Amino acid sequence: MGRKFWIDCILGTIFIFGIMWVIFNVSQFQIFDAFDPVGEALDDMEMTDVAFSQLREDPVPDTNIVIINIGMLSRAEIARQLQIINQYKPAVVGFDSFFNFRSADTLGDLALSNAFSEVENLVMVTKLLQSDSLKVLREGDDIYDSLEVSHDLFRKDAYQAFANLDTDAENQEDYKTCRAFPTRRIVNGEEHVAFAVQVAELYDPEKVKELKQRNKPTEIINYRGNLVDFFGRTGYPNMFYALDVDDVFNENFVPEMIKDKIVLFGFMGADFFDTSWDDKFFTPLNKNYAGKANPDMYGVVVHANIISMILKEDYVNELTDKEGIGILVAILICFLNVALFSYVYFKVPDWYDGITKLVQLAEIMLIIFLMVIVFSEYSFKLNLVITL
Repeated sequence: MGRKFWIDCILGTIFIFGIMWVIFNVSQFQIFDAFDPVGEALDDMEMTDVAFSQLREDPVPDTNIVIINIGMLSRAEIARQLQIINQYKPAVVGFDSFFNFRSADTLGDLALSNAFSEVENLVMVTKLLQSDSLKVLREGDDIYDSLEVSHDLFRKDAYQAFANLDTDAENQEDYKTCRAFPTRRIVNGEEHVAFAVQVAELYDPEKVKELKQRNKPTEIINYRGNLVDFFGRTGYPNMFYALDVDDVFNENFVPEMIKDKIVLFGFMGADFFDTSWDDKFFTPLNKNYAGKANPDMYGVVVHANIISMILKEDYVNELTDKEGIGILVAILICFLNVALFSYVYFKVPDWYDGITKLVQLAEIMLIIFLMVIVFSEYSFKLNLVITL
């Protein structure tokens, strides 16, 4: 193997990446989508989903967080829920719901406002928005210039933090998979933090210091589980205790469940037997990898997973493209394959097709296995998509 052999290997590697670049740019026009039903079905899947839904052991429930279903209750009824819970002295109360207008039920509005004012540490959600002019000017950019907030009557003494989650959906009703969340965003020169970050900081400021030191504007959510389901209907790992509408009114819980804990209020269907899709997401915990039929997690439970991740300092680290390591690995593997296949071609040409296909298959299986196992055991995401 002389100098010409290695020059040919280098040129072959450059040629392969050139073809990949062309294919990638052509695919951006989506001209082949109509002929790719399999690709469409797998589009929302990542290899690490297998680790989330199959390989990890079921977690021990996180007793620091309790979730309350507000169902379809009126404001007066939600106020009663909050009064019942507040008498057991929760450490932090987070409300994943908007009350952005005064209703016709004035007494109900006042009751809810008074209930909010009695909470010592209350966090209300906001929503990051783009004005129409900004959407035109910076289409697709993660930049915001306004906030949707609850009416002044309901947020007088509350902390405010945005509840936006990272999905590809343009509207709430659209199919949406949530894998990450923005930790902080700037709106008109002022920094705002995520709902889960604000709740966690009020509960344990020391734990949030590590999140801030990571200095990542977006974090991958290290999902651990869903609601503790006493009826065995979900099939997902049980992580958080939850109280349905009637459980709160009947005080069907022990005081220790609430005292000094984080309590999150949010919509989880009319009751726990409801299959509503409102404010519900697909997550990596979904056991149906491709062509998912039903979303598996309500938004308030997604926030609970984020809070739990922060408090346990159980973050996902990843091999990012920023350092270019993933690209360098891809180039190295490609170059070695070109050299190996060229050697096989010259030495045993009759066996070339069989040997190279077996090597490719073995490499793909090894890389996928490595990606899944490393993520499952160490919460480290290997970005080897280009290599594959």
